[in-house]
Amino acid sequence: MIAEPSNKSRAVGRDTIRSRLVLEVASEMVDQSDWPHRQARVSLRVQGAEYWPVNMIASDGPAALDLVARGEMQLAISNPAMYLTLAVRGTGPYKKPIPLRAITIIPSPDQLAFAVTEKTGLKSLREIRERRLPLRVSLRGQKDHALHPVVNEVLAAAGFSLDDIVAWGGQVRYDDGLPMKDNRFGAMQRGEVDMIVDEAVRGWANAALDAGMRILPLDETMLTQLEALGLRRAVMPQERYPKLPEDLPTLDFSGFAVYTHADVPDAVVTSICAALEARKDRIGWQEPGPLPLELMCRDTPDGPLTIPLHPAAEKFWRARGYLG
Repeated sequence: MIAEPSNKSRAVGRDTIRSRLVLEVASEMVDQSDWPHRQARVSLRVQGAEYWPVNMIASDGPAALDLVARGEMQLAISNPAMYLTLAVRGTGPYKKPIPLRAITIIPSPDQLAFAVTEKTGLKSLREIRERRLPLRVSLRGQKDHALHPVVNEVLAAAGFSLDDIVAWGGQVRYDDGLPMKDNRFGAMQRGEVDMIVDEAVRGWANAALDAGMRILPLDETMLTQLEALGLRRAVMPQERYPKLPEDLPTLDFSGFAVYTHADVPDAVVTSICAALEARKDRIGWQEPGPLPLELMCRDTPDGPLTIPLHPAAEKFWRARGYLG
């Protein structure tokens, strides 16, 4: 005879089933190509509790960082990974340091590019200020993306701002989607846009160069100033972008940092790490195969670890052999 489960174990089982049902439905929905709502936010609590102590958001922008700083989120994601350094140092848009800690860094090589049409005659960002050019600029329409504060810092290092471009008679457009869309790349081809600024360069930089655009380098003085804030220099290699005259110095936009606040309890962070390890085959990343956990808890070119690991995360990854 098989014993009946206790009421307590039966309740726990049903609660787990209900949670799995919701999570699996949400997981399937975000995989549907015609479903527009793909950013997820998950909250966990003891059943019937008055508040939700563990909250996670699949965001990549600074708005999530503010939620983590206020204790409203215990897990968020930042792209680029280096952007968190500004918050930890209290530089750029942050007036005081925020004690953020990394859980892991998902590798994703990328750089930032400022591409201009040939007819502008531009060879550097500083020329825009010197000539007070009324450029028509296309930026990504996602206003909460880290692209925007990073671009603001770059332009400040060059001596001008987006507002200056508008004051000189130019236009700053916030266009939906990545650069290869018709409202951005097509607009450039139709003569409606003089400059496209974005990251994810592997998806559009070669096409821009083939179309006769020029990608502007960041000079050494600018890079030194930006590094002092906590941003990270990088190179767009001529080997990957053959129409560049040489390797082009710019800013890094690599890595998706999974992060938390220093005050988040060790038990929560340990559970997150354990879940990542347990589901690494199901999550995957870009290339076929599991998450490369051996690369995700150390500083690498494709996954910059620019802030400290949470102590519980460091302990977990070290105990599992991912850290030497």
